[in-house]
Amino acid sequence: MQVEVHHELEVPTRRSLVVWMYSLRQIRNLRRYGSVLYISKRMKYALVYLNEEDFDASSEKIERLHFVRKIERSYRPDIEMNFADKIGTKRAFQPVDDGYEVEEKSTKIRLAENV
Repeated sequence: MQVEVHHELEVPTRRSLVVWMYSLRQIRNLRRYGSVLYISKRMKYALVYLNEEDFDASSEKIERLHFVRKIERSYRPDIEMNFADKIGTKRAFQPVDDGYEVEEKSTKIRLAENV
């Protein structure tokens, strides 16, 4: 008897959050809310990925922390990324034959010494 086991890997939907800080000393506190992907020491911000289902609650908690200057939410998941209906089909990108013929001419490169 053979048993087939199908394990499906579920990737949680995530959203990024840019956290601008006064000081980078408390960067470890951000790790409890989500994954810290990037930290800019010069500009004092961190890029944090949060799970979509608790994004609003976590972002409000992060915004209330004393070392956070401001936060910027990512709106990329809200934007429709399928542009096929907006711009038309592939025919829109085909070269248009406008009736003009292109004639290539050979050009010689002349040096200034030989002129």
